[in-house]
Formats: sequence, structure tokens, C-alpha cells
Amino acid sequence: MAPSDSPSSLRQVPLVELRDVSCGYGERVILESVNLKLQRGKVLALIGTSGGGKTTVLRLLGRQLQPFKGQVLFDGQDLAPLGGDQLYAVRRRMGMLFQFGALFTDLSVFENVAFPLREHTQLPEAMIRDLVLMKLNAVGLRGARDLMPSEVSGGMARRVALARAIALDPDLVLYDEPFAGLDPISLGVAARLIRDLNDALGLTSIIVSHDLHETFAIADEVAMIANGRVVAQGTPDELRHSEDPLVKQFVGAHADGPVRFHQPAAPVMQDFGLEARA
Repeated sequence: MAPSDSPSSLRQVPLVELRDVSCGYGERVILESVNLKLQRGKVLALIGTSGGGKTTVLRLLGRQLQPFKGQVLFDGQDLAPLGGDQLYAVRRRMGMLFQFGALFTDLSVFENVAFPLREHTQLPEAMIRDLVLMKLNAVGLRGARDLMPSEVSGGMARRVALARAIALDPDLVLYDEPFAGLDPISLGVAARLIRDLNDALGLTSIIVSHDLHETFAIADEVAMIANGRVVAQGTPDELRHSEDPLVKQFVGAHADGPVRFHQPAAPVMQDFGLEARA
């Protein structure tokens, strides 16, 4: 084994890395020269204003979006040149919890969790059953296996979606606003599950969220994305005490700061035609 291929050196390779990445939609640039690293076993929170590019990072990692320039690496492998079979193999190592769960409404709780196992493996039915029940038990919903999505609460649906996201034992789980619309109890349960499952299963997690209290409580690192760039990155405590005006405004939920209440506009007198009357 070459020195660079030793187990210790392999562990030092970030599971996720963005190198000088710029991307967008059409001619509209969303991210510009973004650099980001995430080591195995960590929980990274992506925060920032709406439309700033947080979910775009998730799309880059799933290669639903290609960068204009730079590299998106997963476990040291550049995603850009991967063909169909290679790309699907990488995606099987990722789980995704969509905003509001995105369960299949015509499938039961059991069948929702079984879906990725049926699609991506050739496991016998008895093993699929055991795996599904294990995943549902991990999120506290083994007793809800025969219910339909319309028969469970919003918090329960999010936990079913989490069980589905970890069905294939992924290395990386991506969470897009996992706490949106949840009551305080369900929110706390979801946050605790994300952290506990990350540690118990040896996962690595990226959470896009606007709920700073719960997200900061479970994250190892936080990266704030604004104006197309990573403007701050560090531990939750470091961002809480940041002197950067934009970070202070966002974390403190202040109305005044670099993000203005009023959009740039013509002078009031001019816009209302009062100059002509004067």
C-alpha cells in the first residue's frame, strides 16, 4: 500500500469538498468562487438569506447541477466527469431528506422506506422487511408501518422521510429545511434524531435550515452563504460571537444591517410624481 493510500491518509480526505466553484442557472450566477470542506462524521449547517445558494450546494453534490468552473468532489472523486453507472453508484452513497418529507402519497409508510431498497438492491423480501422495520424503529415509528402518509402528522412524516433517507446506509445525508413547518416538540425530536443517527451510524450530514436555535445545537460547523460566497465558517459559537456585520444581523435577527428592509428605488418624490407638482 502506498503511503498516500494508508487508512490514516484516506480518513483525512474530506468526504465533501467544493474547490473554487462557480455555478448558477442559465446566465444567472448563484455561487461564485466557493470553497468548502466537510470531514467524515461531522454535521455541517448551511445558513444564509433565502435565495443565497444553500440548496444549490445540495444540487451540486447530487450533480443535478454542474459548476461553471471549479470542482465538486465526493470522497475525493470529481463528480463532473462521471457517467451514468458511476454517477448512480455515488448517489447511492447519499441520502436526501426533502423539505416537508416528499413521501409517496400512494405508498404506505413501510413501502416508502422500502422503495430505495427495492430500486437499488436485489435483496430478498424477508431482508427488506427486516431492514425497513429497523429503520422505522430507529426513528420511533415501527408501529406506524401500515399507515398511509395522509394518516400521519407532519412531524411523523418527516421522521418517515428520514428513515427512507438512511435506508441504504449512506455515507452522506442531505437535509433541505428539515424543520420547516414543525411544532416545537416535533422540531426538537427531528433535530435530536439527526444528531443521534449521524453519530450512531457514522454518517456525515449537511443541513440547510433557517432554524438557527435547533441547527446550532446539533451542528459541528456552520457555513453562512451570502452574495454567492461563503462569508463565514466556523463552530456555532464562533458565528454567534462573530463581529462581521452581515453575520451579526442574520444570527441576531436584526432588521437593520447590510441586508436592507427597502429595496433600492427611485427617490420618493420622483416615484410619486410629486416633483412635477412642486
